[in-house]
Amino acid sequence: MYSFNQLLPFLSIFLILHLSGQKGFQVEGSQLNDAATKMFVFGDSYADTGNIRKSLSSSWKDPYGITFPGKPTGRFSDGRVLTDFIARYLKVKSPVPYRLRKLMPQHMKYGLNFAVGGTGVFDTSTGGPNMTTQIDLLQLAIKGKVYSASDLNNSVALVSVAGNDYSHYIATNGTAEGLLSFVPVVVNQTINNLIRIKGLGVKKIVMAGLQPLGCLPTVTATSSFQQCNTTTNDLVLLHNNLLTQAVTTLNQQTNNDHSSFIVLNLYDSFMSVLNHPSTHNIQNELKPCCAGVSSEYSCGSVDQNNGKKYVVCDNPKSAFFWDMVHPTEAGWHAVYSKLRITNALQQIHY
Repeated sequence: MYSFNQLLPFLSIFLILHLSGQKGFQVEGSQLNDAATKMFVFGDSYADTGNIRKSLSSSWKDPYGITFPGKPTGRFSDGRVLTDFIARYLKVKSPVPYRLRKLMPQHMKYGLNFAVGGTGVFDTSTGGPNMTTQIDLLQLAIKGKVYSASDLNNSVALVSVAGNDYSHYIATNGTAEGLLSFVPVVVNQTINNLIRIKGLGVKKIVMAGLQPLGCLPTVTATSSFQQCNTTTNDLVLLHNNLLTQAVTTLNQQTNNDHSSFIVLNLYDSFMSVLNHPSTHNIQNELKPCCAGVSSEYSCGSVDQNNGKKYVVCDNPKSAFFWDMVHPTEAGWHAVYSKLRITNALQQIHY
């Protein structure tokens, strides 16, 4: 059993994830005749492409979005995020954020993105829609005849969630020991959510495992961005192992020839890139590209006169992390290049 002091780095990263608003490339692989035509996205800041309210997040402020599309769009990065890369793999357009659906109704034919930075499987203090509510929104769209049974049968769901549940637990009523027992609760509810998405008619559900939180800059800052925190990562592995076991059981119960539920191993993909950064032309694997000028500021911060209180590295393409929590577009591209050769991504094709 870990002591509370041993868990402090883990607890602090979850708190920071919570407070921060969690959250051109070629595609290889065959395009099958019955490939997905739509994508539905659920989760937090790793998947959000513009749902979080502008008043709540720095992701709508400069310099976010400087690489793509050249201005802030609500993405927690300098450019594209996980959602965009998975959409490109499926050869569909990145689905429109649910908040913007009425402004771009023509894009709803590609699916919808319900993910909101800062949200979780359960409620968090950000007040954003939890996983259940996000799924409710898809259900309402189905009831409103926005999507047919045929649409859903040719769709893929991407789910990226869980970190904010732990941060909220610790912030409100948690202990280190309680956190360990809370992990199965989070995984169990996640599985229930995946089953519900499947029940609505979505053919394939892709669940992203947790990334190595002990390698995020907000944790590695204590070592001058030199090394990951293994205690934190051990606890992440507990979550991921339970999730993978549960999904394996779920697939065995569906009696399908092909897996309906797929886990993306973000942990191994992140670690592969971080351990061999030069392979992906990344020079700064643990240091963020964009950071506040001091600990009281963060990427995107300005003073009362709108003066910048952050600095940005010369070349975001050489950095893996954009801010203290989220990867750069180059970082996500490197992770995607690892995911692309795994069985998991290949199973997305029908």
